[in-house]
Amino acid sequence: MKRVFDTGNAAITEAAIFAGCKVFAGYPITPATEIAENMSRRLPQIGGYYVQAEDELSALHMCIGASLGGLKAMTSTSGPGYVLYADPYGWALGSEIPVVVVNAQRVGPVSGITGAPGQGEFYLSRYPTHGGNFESIVLAPNSVQEAFSLTVEAFYLAERFRMPVTVLADQIVTDGWETLLIPDTEAEAREMGLRVVPRQINYGPEFYPATDEIDVPPVVLGHNTGAACSDWTPTAEGFDTEEVEWQHKHAYRLIYKVRNHKDIITRYEEIDTADNPDVILVAYGSPSRVVKSAVKAAREQGLKVGGIRLVSIWPFPDEAFSRNAKYLSVELNYDGQLVREVQRSAQKGSEVHFLGRCGELPKVAELVEAARNLLQNRPLESIKWQREAW
Repeated sequence: MKRVFDTGNAAITEAAIFAGCKVFAGYPITPATEIAENMSRRLPQIGGYYVQAEDELSALHMCIGASLGGLKAMTSTSGPGYVLYADPYGWALGSEIPVVVVNAQRVGPVSGITGAPGQGEFYLSRYPTHGGNFESIVLAPNSVQEAFSLTVEAFYLAERFRMPVTVLADQIVTDGWETLLIPDTEAEAREMGLRVVPRQINYGPEFYPATDEIDVPPVVLGHNTGAACSDWTPTAEGFDTEEVEWQHKHAYRLIYKVRNHKDIITRYEEIDTADNPDVILVAYGSPSRVVKSAVKAAREQGLKVGGIRLVSIWPFPDEAFSRNAKYLSVELNYDGQLVREVQRSAQKGSEVHFLGRCGELPKVAELVEAARNLLQNRPLESIKWQREAW
């Protein structure tokens, strides 16, 4: 086992290599630029290919082309670039092309602050392209080590479900320095729970089955497969069609291959919830680490507080919110995004509240005080404008 001290960006790079990535195309953007830099150095060492794209749109198109050629591929960006992925992301969803997309979120909107963390692409990662009629798979690490493991998992899920998978990180994770363990052997990888699926080739004649089946090899061109691939609704053989019946079949597959195998994807961590706490703090990514410390501090003060950390955020784990409680969604934004899904999923009679911060993490004491206010039925101010500090 190799033990190093490095960043989340380095962890994502090494995870991609470990998972079998052979192509990276990208465009520099803080805080994801180091992924591209690292891949430009590492891929040639293993016989892979690095491509400096002219923009994010072409970068994802290049990765899609590489995947259609039979190679595992990855790209990375931050929020402004993630928006530009919309068209190729839709092509990869519709044509069921495995590819991994990393989004290192920073504060927005648009360019915002390059060096400040944000969580503004929660819903954008669910609906990264136009048209609807699909599900998405999104994983959210909260540490350097998890950036490694979830990137490996993203490649695993991309192959099994034949689709793009997003790793939704944030600037604190990608730029942060922590201890990172990298397995040297298959036995060590298994001990760490890492799963890798090698690329296979679909030889047809049915390339787009109208079922919810997974583990169907993806379409690979140029290997005498007779496969067809475009961004139009396909027949089972992959030919373009305008017949709505085929659209019904195709939409069913894109939705239910994910929904009906959700158990393979769903991951979340419960923190001190065994005694059904009265207040449950909810978060994903970097804020979840503050939540974990806040739950511990609240318990030490005799407050019946628990936490839920989402690891996979799409498809959304509705089952995590089956308790009747007061939920507090802690997010790195001011508009509140995760909170809306908690409101939708929470049991009738539950209360759902929001505490947002923009560009910086909340303090542990702040979350403990918020939980205390909820326990005592006092009003909770989700945003405190500190004008005197300006």
